[in-house]
Amino acid sequence: MNKERTEKKTFKPKKKLPSSQLNHEEAVSLFSRLDETGHVNEKIARKEKRRRKKTGVGLEIDPLSGKDPSGSNVEAVIRRTALFFVATTLAVILIAQVSCGFIRRFNAGNLSSEVNVASVAGALKGGVEWGDGFTQFPAFFSIQEASEVTGRIEVTVVDTTSHTELESMAASYIQATAFATNALLNNNIDTVTYRVRVHDAGDGEIQSGEFFGFLQPSGPLRDFMTFIFTKSTSANGDLNIFCNITGLDEETTARLKNKIGGPVPYTLDSSQKDASQEPTQEDDGD
Repeated sequence: MNKERTEKKTFKPKKKLPSSQLNHEEAVSLFSRLDETGHVNEKIARKEKRRRKKTGVGLEIDPLSGKDPSGSNVEAVIRRTALFFVATTLAVILIAQVSCGFIRRFNAGNLSSEVNVASVAGALKGGVEWGDGFTQFPAFFSIQEASEVTGRIEVTVVDTTSHTELESMAASYIQATAFATNALLNNNIDTVTYRVRVHDAGDGEIQSGEFFGFLQPSGPLRDFMTFIFTKSTSANGDLNIFCNITGLDEETTARLKNKIGGPVPYTLDSSQKDASQEPTQEDDGD
């Protein structure tokens, strides 16, 4: 009989692999050998110091300094970018304003030098100088007469921007005055007729454009009011301009008076004004 022999297997413990995490003693030992560049190797540390000196980053960190210890310049870049954006925006706005003013002045009409159909159409499209700025006119207009031979200008505009009759009257009066004054400075023009038409919305209301003028009103057109400007020159060379408003019916006139909220102040003509301002002399019995 064969004697069974049992063999005992012995298990040897595996070697413990080094851990990727440092214990307290290893961490203290490691960081005690690091310099300000973060390197243990002296050769690499010297190379890093030379590189940092060339880039202008100091080796000594001042806690009271406003510089980022890491050498990052993100804050400075953001500040410069913001200043550049603001300066560029202001420059663009300034250039746009100057350009628009130059273009408007270049396209502005000057009827005092020449009056014909083309010059009147250009004045109604580009506007005329008035005060410190420009006066624009409605986009829809027609020219009935424009001649230096007859001395007359007659135009018709369609107001599509005003929302009420009072608003249309105020805007039209300013536009008509600017247009007529510019034209009457021409020695060959004596009469300027500025006719205003509106789209009727019913019940005494007018219809205006919507969505910034992209949708034009579709109501029937009706004559609203007409401004007639004439001029006369006195013996001493003074220029007198007179304005006559016609075309307002009784209902429209009554509505405008109610919206104005008070009676129109009474004005004296030139003869009455001179008589009222003439001083009286008392009879002293001489």
